[in-house]
Amino acid sequence: MTLPVDPLVLLAFVPAALALNLTPGADMMFTLAQGLKSGPRAGLAANAGIAAGGMIHTLIAGLGLGAVVAAHPAAFDVIRWGGVVYLLYLAIMALRSGPLGQGATVAPRPLGRVFLDGMLVNLLNPKVILFILAFLPQFVDPTRPVLAQFLTLGVVFATGGLLVNGAVAVFAGGVGQRLAASDAIARWLGRVSATIFAGLALRLALMQRG
Repeated sequence: MTLPVDPLVLLAFVPAALALNLTPGADMMFTLAQGLKSGPRAGLAANAGIAAGGMIHTLIAGLGLGAVVAAHPAAFDVIRWGGVVYLLYLAIMALRSGPLGQGATVAPRPLGRVFLDGMLVNLLNPKVILFILAFLPQFVDPTRPVLAQFLTLGVVFATGGLLVNGAVAVFAGGVGQRLAASDAIARWLGRVSATIFAGLALRLALMQRG
């Protein structure tokens, strides 16, 4: 069976994608915040949601719809400001959650909701689809089925993100679990998470299309 992507191209893509996965960014910071506040399982759920959002972006780019977002400033800005509002909402929720009172564990959250948060934060970041439109086509052969190549490269990139950010989620969750033994520190964990979410919102608000 013929692979959608030439094996030599894939061999060149893997280290490039992994290098980008290892670069700290919004996805890593979001996973870190969820892990600190709600434990490693929440961090991993957020990570999975981010990967799912990335695959949806890849599908959109492969179908050619991403070019529409890139070419129309109004569409870009609507998505961007939606992301800003949602991140600020998450920051407020992190501040309001507070400690559990027993001081034994980090504050739990439904994993399905955390997954959805991660996916929405990724989907509401229009810079992701612009990045995909700039990065993936470098490894796409126009003589082969384009959508199949986009999806294959997207899976490889998402897998690297799952591994790297998954390690961040487990580490942050372990740290958060230990620190949450103190109610005072648990409150600070909420503030740290809220600060990260607010910082990501500010970053998105100041984002330029270019």
